[in-house]
Amino acid sequence: MKNSKLFTIYILLFVFGTAIYFYPLLPQTIASHWDATGMVNGYMDKFWGLFLLPILMLVFTGVFYLIPKIDPRKENIEKFEGTYEYFILVFNLFMGYLYILTILWNLHYKINVTGALIPALAFLFYFSGSLIGKAKRNYMIGIKTPWTLANDTVWDKTHKIGEKLFKLTGVITLLGLFYIQYALWFLLVPLIVTVIYLFFYSYFEYQKVK
Repeated sequence: MKNSKLFTIYILLFVFGTAIYFYPLLPQTIASHWDATGMVNGYMDKFWGLFLLPILMLVFTGVFYLIPKIDPRKENIEKFEGTYEYFILVFNLFMGYLYILTILWNLHYKINVTGALIPALAFLFYFSGSLIGKAKRNYMIGIKTPWTLANDTVWDKTHKIGEKLFKLTGVITLLGLFYIQYALWFLLVPLIVTVIYLFFYSYFEYQKVK
């Protein structure tokens, strides 16, 4: 756990250092957003284009580490604290990777951002499944429906299924590598189906327990 925190700090220092280093080297307006096919469809002032993502990473990391301290069921979060802290690291690795792609594009390396992001997104969803599978009942992390929050058995069953479905979503997302024009759908469709299924699954499991 100490190593994951240390690596997270290194990543944050890296992205802020990168922003400072490249600030004088890039034009006043830089590409900051791409559509589903990897074409640029948004630009931003250089300052915000370079520093917005690092600032968001810092804020999200702070919130992630605050959650276990303020959740009313923080003793349950402690039971999967190690996996949770590795998730924070994986999240920052993903954001840092996205940041590197942004810098490379603006340095005129014409990479396909969508294609480059697909494996990272797949891994993020797959690891999210691992986190979900280990999560114990709390108010901040996991699949929070009225029925999972009301009962430990419903929580555990829903999260066991949720782990498999989120990992499957990650695997299906990889198919977008072969059909870039449909990459967004390979992510959104299984994700939406997973969310809807888990919502109703938790309801019916609660009715069984009740």
